[in-house]
Amino acid sequence: MSQVKAGSHKAASSGQQAAGSGQGPVASWRLAGGRGQGERVADREAPAEAGPLTGHSSPFSADLSVTVAGIRMQNPVLSASGTFGYAQEFERYVDLNRMGAIVVKTITRRPRPGNPPPRIVETPAGMLNAIGLQNVGIEAFIAEKLPYLRRLAPPLIVNVAGESVEDFRELTRRIGDQEGIAGIELNISCPNVAGGLDFSTDPQLAHRVVKAARDTTTLPLIPKLSPNVADIAAIARAVAEAGADAISLINTLLGMAIDVRTRRPRIANVTGGLSGPAIRPVAVRMVWQVARAVKLPLIGMGGIMTAEDAVEFLLAGATAVAVGTASFLDPGAAVQVIEGLEHYCAAQGVRELRTLTGALELPSGNRT
Repeated sequence: MSQVKAGSHKAASSGQQAAGSGQGPVASWRLAGGRGQGERVADREAPAEAGPLTGHSSPFSADLSVTVAGIRMQNPVLSASGTFGYAQEFERYVDLNRMGAIVVKTITRRPRPGNPPPRIVETPAGMLNAIGLQNVGIEAFIAEKLPYLRRLAPPLIVNVAGESVEDFRELTRRIGDQEGIAGIELNISCPNVAGGLDFSTDPQLAHRVVKAARDTTTLPLIPKLSPNVADIAAIARAVAEAGADAISLINTLLGMAIDVRTRRPRIANVTGGLSGPAIRPVAVRMVWQVARAVKLPLIGMGGIMTAEDAVEFLLAGATAVAVGTASFLDPGAAVQVIEGLEHYCAAQGVRELRTLTGALELPSGNRT
């Protein structure tokens, strides 16, 4: 992306050893207790006063840890679904164990080949994509991908998508039966698959999907909302009432690009999802609106390239953030954001990063 600068990435040898060797403790993020039985905590929860990661301390030591829907994270930076594969693809470039949590690409009941190419095109300050949820399917994910992911230290959040309410119910049940999974992100808002978008643009449909999933598992449920709506707060209230434990937002904006020389769409699907820095102001605004509408923790995303971008989302009301498109520019982008947050806290005298959530200061007299 020519209009976005990124630093050079370096392979983290420690990350290769930690992520690929299979040595060390196996992460277990089963949550104790069911819904309504008090706060759920991870089996291997860090101490309440956990500080920065070993080897990254400084004279000013900020606590970056956050808790989202009972899931304890050593820092607030997650991988955004669909941009980080199944994590193993990134172990050559980044120490995966430094992540706050890992969110894998969307899983469906059956394998999907995705949309035909071309399906990605660069746009000013962003990217348009129509991958079409290409994935190995739930059975192959459990058999082939999950064993590796269980060996990583950060909590694992599995993103699922269905073509019907029953699909979501079955996927949630299958994921809920597996060891080593901390939560489930419900992809009710993919704009690149027929029918998928409908679940997130209608409050009643969104409620039905989340309620079906809620009836199937006690794992934290995190619906991912679409920005392609007139009133995102109404959707947020609907999923909250259905039993969501947290909310992710935003998914991509529906967009289109045309080659004026050939007079054809630049991607075969004709339309696709716009991501990258171009959508960040929209995403920050929607996080702020939803934070005022519901009392759930929010995971903010949309064009985060730097720590300062991440802080915008936190101030608007997010508890955690996800880095997506930036990882295409630099596979180490998420860890760079974590390091940037450490520097930001030191420069600003912030002892606990969680105190930034919702700390936006409105101009005097502004009642917006």
